[in-house]
Amino acid sequence: MSSSAPLATWKSVSPENKSVLIIDDHPIFRFGLSQLIGSIDGFAVCGEASNAHTALQAVERFRPDIALVDVAMPGTNGIDVIKSLLMQHPSLLVLMISLHDEAIYALRALRAGAKGYMMKDEALSTVVTALQKIVDGGIYVSPKLSERLVFRAIHGGESNLATPMDRLSDRELEVLQLLGRGSNTRGIASQLNLGIKTVETHRAHLKKKLGFLHQDELVKFASEWQSAQMN
Repeated sequence: MSSSAPLATWKSVSPENKSVLIIDDHPIFRFGLSQLIGSIDGFAVCGEASNAHTALQAVERFRPDIALVDVAMPGTNGIDVIKSLLMQHPSLLVLMISLHDEAIYALRALRAGAKGYMMKDEALSTVVTALQKIVDGGIYVSPKLSERLVFRAIHGGESNLATPMDRLSDRELEVLQLLGRGSNTRGIASQLNLGIKTVETHRAHLKKKLGFLHQDELVKFASEWQSAQMN
């Protein structure tokens, strides 16, 4: 299955089924998820995409009812993909799937317009529940995250309980990820299509928000944090 031409994976979907588009850059994961969804009554995969650009093309062409979107993709992040998809197709139901800790990304995904968030390590066991929940008009998050959100609401909202990571903007979080992967300022600027001074400003904000005095402390933290996210 070629990642450069994911639109070739289009499949016909009968009207009685909800059509699902899978947006993820890992072919094996797409295959497994596609096979699972294909076995669920009332749902069918209409196509696949491996990056943000082809995802936008696929949604325009296939007009799916639901999009499953990975957080981490080449060229951009899933949060920005959600915003772009919903800007063009507001009625699209988006379910985000990720390897990353839901405590960091789930609220960002929901704020961007996603109707649910689930971890990849539990995707195969919860995707049926998650799909049905969002089709029925609900929001899907894990029981653990649901308890956390209720706790925040009872104790006065996010402002009193937010961690430093919660206070990072989506772009700052993206810069932190790239720092953790070993990219320097010029490399980050190139990957995010930003000016070098803009990246330097983001790095300064990261240092301040996370409580570091020196850039090397920020880089060390970013590396350790990124490693922890991938384990």
